[in-house]
Amino acid sequence: MSYRVQSGDNLSTLALRYGTTVDALQKANPQIKDVDLIYTGDTLNIPGAKDGFDSAPSRSGPNLTGGTTNYPANMTTGEGTKGPGGSPFDIARSHLNKNAGSLKLEGSGVGADMEDWVPNNVNCANFVSACLEQAGQISDAQHDNSVMGLQAKLDRDPSFKRVSLQDAKPGDVVSMKVGSGQHVVMFAGWENGKPMFIGSNNVNSDGSQRITISSMNYPIMSVHQYQG
Repeated sequence: MSYRVQSGDNLSTLALRYGTTVDALQKANPQIKDVDLIYTGDTLNIPGAKDGFDSAPSRSGPNLTGGTTNYPANMTTGEGTKGPGGSPFDIARSHLNKNAGSLKLEGSGVGADMEDWVPNNVNCANFVSACLEQAGQISDAQHDNSVMGLQAKLDRDPSFKRVSLQDAKPGDVVSMKVGSGQHVVMFAGWENGKPMFIGSNNVNSDGSQRITISSMNYPIMSVHQYQG
């Protein structure tokens, strides 16, 4: 949500009012350079009074995107792409089953690179961008919280090229068309001839996202592979 600053407001009182923290407010509003100085009339991103940062109850079996909360036993991965900081697929896999809302609050690694203000039901590009950053495949300036924005930045980056799904490697960035919107995940491997994807998916009962591995049937717009 957004909020227009009123006379007498400060970040501490806003954090208390909306159930968040001063640190989260500053991360959601990078234009704030001094936490003790905000201006009447400015519009702030509020990283959610209603965002759920608690862990979701563990469950197995199908989820809302057709994946499972368990690591697929029969999935074959093969050699993945790597950057100076490692494999984005391995980095993503280390956060399997974490809620996006909880992951964003971690002070290091992927959680620190994810932007806290992004609503908990639309973190797919936020998560993928953070994994690529941690792997050293993109810079902080290339981080994007929209699918189309990230796709455009990877198209402009000479370190990435578009490949077919058949040539995909674990860690490749896969952008999909989902109804009137888009979704972005990373290629994870194959299970019984079906492509598997890892990412921040809308699997919780309240519509918020959790890191899962899924087999999806959405039309694929692009597969970006890091070339180094």
